[in-house]
Amino acid sequence: MDGFKEINPAAVTDNFIKLIGEDWMLITAGDHVECNTMTASWGGVGYLWNKPIAIAVIRPQRHTFEFTEREQMLTLSFFKEEYRDALKYCGSHSGRNEDKIHNAGLSVTFTDEEVPAITQASLVLECRKLYCDMLKEECFLDKSIIDKWYAAKDYHKAYILEITHAYIKE
Repeated sequence: MDGFKEINPAAVTDNFIKLIGEDWMLITAGDHVECNTMTASWGGVGYLWNKPIAIAVIRPQRHTFEFTEREQMLTLSFFKEEYRDALKYCGSHSGRNEDKIHNAGLSVTFTDEEVPAITQASLVLECRKLYCDMLKEECFLDKSIIDKWYAAKDYHKAYILEITHAYIKE
């Protein structure tokens, strides 16, 4: 990836609670023919099954969902504050109706594994799907989450992802 340097995922020292919850990220999946991205402010990063992992959640009605389902790999891209408007745009427009990446002022690059990522990111995590399942109403121990976040019963699908490569902007 031009302009990026690969680092060991364990060398990333960013605060992912802030990066995901406050700064947001873009989840990008697809191929050289077609890809899509979506803004996400829920997820996590950690260590599971002796692997560095990320957790992403996507509602099935999102256009990016079909790309995430089709592909084995995806990227999580993180940005400096100057890209806040682009992330807002990507979170409020659908790639079904337009080239939202271009219209947000962003562009696509590809990792060494040919996974699409966003060129303007300061950190990119390339990820491989390890496990996924739909969130299920009967599995919520705190039922107030259903009332607050799933009144329409439109549950997310959760993906546990192995972080295969990490790239930082040079």
